[in-house]
Amino acid sequence: MDQPNTSYSVKLYVYDISKGMARQLSPLMLGKQLDGIWHTAIVVHGEEYFYGGEGIANCLPGRTELGEPNSVVDLGITEVTKEIFMEYLSSLGESTYRNDKYHLLEHNCNTFTNEVAQFLTGSQIPAHITNLPSEILSTPFGQVLRPLLESISISPPGGSTFNSHYGQR
Repeated sequence: MDQPNTSYSVKLYVYDISKGMARQLSPLMLGKQLDGIWHTAIVVHGEEYFYGGEGIANCLPGRTELGEPNSVVDLGITEVTKEIFMEYLSSLGESTYRNDKYHLLEHNCNTFTNEVAQFLTGSQIPAHITNLPSEILSTPFGQVLRPLLESISISPPGGSTFNSHYGQR
């Protein structure tokens, strides 16, 4: 028996992990204004999904220790069921988005949410978020900070690490 087509809302939760410091200090340190240092998560099927140094994790929306998001972007709707989405995340968690693949500048939470957003809605997340690492590294101070930035792994506390058995570990 065919199930009726059901649509699910897809949101991008955007957090400033600098807690406003990037806005204040970036003109002095980088010579350009940055509004924040962005961590992003996808919210769909009543859960928040994100990627960090621990791998793919999930929690109830807004329940990481980052608190409430600075902004919420409506990415549209999807017809991808939760079951298909869990299979997709399991596949990503075993390959592209394992914890050992995390890299703050090149393969991070924003890379993850951009890929997941495209899978769910066909749309990308805002470019000012995905372009942030290259914007920072385009400055002399960013180049000086590069070795330090490359050694950092971010994983917001408060989520459960997602594994290939549709759950947490």
